[in-house]
Amino acid sequence: IFILDRFSRAATINKLSIAEANAQSFIFFLAGFETSTATATFALYELAHHQDKVYKEIDETLTKHDLTYDAMNKMPYLTKVISETLRQYPPLSMLNHICTKDINLPTTNIYLLKGTSIFIPILGLHRDPSIYPNPDKFDPERFNTDEKARRHPYAYLPFGEGPRICIGTKFGHVQTKVGLVSLLSKYKFKPHSQTAVPFIFNEKSFGLAVKGGIHLTIEQR
Repeated sequence: IFILDRFSRAATINKLSIAEANAQSFIFFLAGFETSTATATFALYELAHHQDKVYKEIDETLTKHDLTYDAMNKMPYLTKVISETLRQYPPLSMLNHICTKDINLPTTNIYLLKGTSIFIPILGLHRDPSIYPNPDKFDPERFNTDEKARRHPYAYLPFGEGPRICIGTKFGHVQTKVGLVSLLSKYKFKPHSQTAVPFIFNEKSFGLAVKGGIHLTIEQR
């Protein structure tokens, strides 16, 4: 990181320590790979029941374009599928923060002291029927522009929000899209009886994970 003093024009260099570099590498790996894998798996499970529209969009796009970043941006329904998957199955069920100053929370009677630990129940928000009617239903159309505009922007927090948003958000989205398009352009996925429904989540897992895993039947298209 280079910092230029505008008065002295003298440049100094701040170097990351080995521990800091290791920590950054680890969080990039965790944020960008593990979450993408989990999201793609949950998406494939849901698409095993709701797949015709996304197949059509992928096929029509790939007949005109190679699989590029621009091509993926021409798949709005796939984007909504991933958003709805992250609503139902956020990578983390909650976020934890620490209050940095004494504050009265707006619109509430709650006063927080500096240093207070705060837990944000993401899964609870995403499954709140007052925010998302019939929350257990997989419905990508919840992320139409007009539907999103009706909701508070912080009612959707799969990767957090604000200055502390997950640094792997964009990378994870792109990686998930590439994986899904690569698979769905060649294969069809169907439910498998070995998958327990409804899901029983593993309370010991760091991220949201299903006990016994998710099993699907794969067929060549």
